[in-house]
Amino acid sequence: MAKLILSLEGSVIRELPLDKERVTIGRKAQNDIQIENLAVSSEHACIVTILNDSFLEDLGSTNGTLVNGNPIKKHILQNNDLIEIGKYKLKFVNDGPVATQTTVEDFERTMVLRAPSAAPRPAPPPAAPPVAEAKPAPAAVTTPKPAPAPTPAPAMAAASPPPPLAPAAAAQQAFIQIMSGPGVGKELPLTKSLTTLGKPGVQVAVITKRPQGYFITHVEGANFPVLNGRTLDNQAHVLGDHNMIEIAGVKMEFFFKK
Repeated sequence: MAKLILSLEGSVIRELPLDKERVTIGRKAQNDIQIENLAVSSEHACIVTILNDSFLEDLGSTNGTLVNGNPIKKHILQNNDLIEIGKYKLKFVNDGPVATQTTVEDFERTMVLRAPSAAPRPAPPPAAPPVAEAKPAPAAVTTPKPAPAPTPAPAMAAASPPPPLAPAAAAQQAFIQIMSGPGVGKELPLTKSLTTLGKPGVQVAVITKRPQGYFITHVEGANFPVLNGRTLDNQAHVLGDHNMIEIAGVKMEFFFKK
């Protein structure tokens, strides 16, 4: 697990594990990492951790955020990076394997979708009707004819959570199809472990490929992505076949190709 080592004038104050997907840093008490110093803004910066990648973002602070002596707005953290906020320093430590070869350019430009300047054109009909995922039949229907006493055992197996099926979904090739705006109809393959969607400075989200499947997580912007008509929160949300997503005014469909 990645962590931060907080220090002041060379003296280590404490170690802070990055045990949440989104960790905020600031002067106010509601921040995950509170630094009580007037040089630190109320909500100064945040770190979003997805798989083994961590993204640092300055939240419009008054005095700015430095990484290795350079001012940043957004930065993909590397092991031993030194973050400076006011007089405080936070050393980023992550000894785990790197999940992707994501670069700053990827974070800013990979599959960035521009919001339409005019009213979006109506979405074209999908090439094929949505394919419903097969669901395991209830144990009561598949009960053997003799109906022996241990019948409840299959029922418990049927009621168990679905993770065993998820790796199969993660192994399929996933795509995003643009449903509105200038790029309507375009299909974008999700070939990376982490893919950035949105418009920097307005709204950005990432789709990550995990062993359990594909997940979407909000990264930047006051407005959160919309999934199947419901506004998301800061947590990662699993994506299903033919889910509808809206980011930065652009509607798109997530789907698998068999």
